[in-house]
Order: sequence, then structure tokens, then C-alpha cells
Amino acid sequence: MIFDALLEGKFELTVHNEIITEYEEVIGKRYDKETVSDVLELILHLDNIYRQEVYYQWGLIPNDPDDNKFVDVCVASQSDYLVSNDKHFNILKTTRFPPVNLINAENFIQILSELS
Repeated sequence: MIFDALLEGKFELTVHNEIITEYEEVIGKRYDKETVSDVLELILHLDNIYRQEVYYQWGLIPNDPDDNKFVDVCVASQSDYLVSNDKHFNILKTTRFPPVNLINAENFIQILSELS
């Protein structure tokens, strides 16, 4: 549902090179290298994908520092939402600054369905 909505241009996605690398790793766990390459090529050429440089690392997720790249891009791009079901992100619910609007995938799907 979320991937289809991305392809349909129903929301904007902000990425950074480190995030793209993680997408490559995650997709590569399920599909062959050619499929991974095709999916990434498709994603990176969508009009609703934006690359964001990060100039400050907040370090808000101490239990899984690798997840901080998502927070840093979210803050730098002033994104409306950071969508994740990863429990390490729950610390953001108690962090006042910088503000990050964390929602899970189910809530994001609900928001997307209301746009249709």
C-alpha cells in the first residue's frame, strides 16, 4: 500500500545516500540484485523523491545509532512524518527538540486512505 502510494505520487519521500544504501540492503534480503537495482532506479527517478543533505547529526536514538540517519533527514527536511514500526524510534515520542512527528505504518496508511 505505501509503496503503491509512493509510485502514485500521493506523498513525498526524502532520502539521503545512507538511506538509499539501507533500502538496497533491505530489498536485497528478499530479491535478487537485478530486481534491487530496478526498484532503486525506479524510486530515484520519481518526481516525489527528494534528496536531503544533513548538516547536523542529532544522535537521538542511542539504542540503534544506525537509525539516526532517518531522524536527521526528517529534521533537516522538515518532514511532516517519520514513519516507522521500529521500537527504537519510540524514544522520539519523549523528545521535545527537535520535533519529530513519529507515526507507525498503519497510521500512515490511514492518512493515505483519507487522501483518496
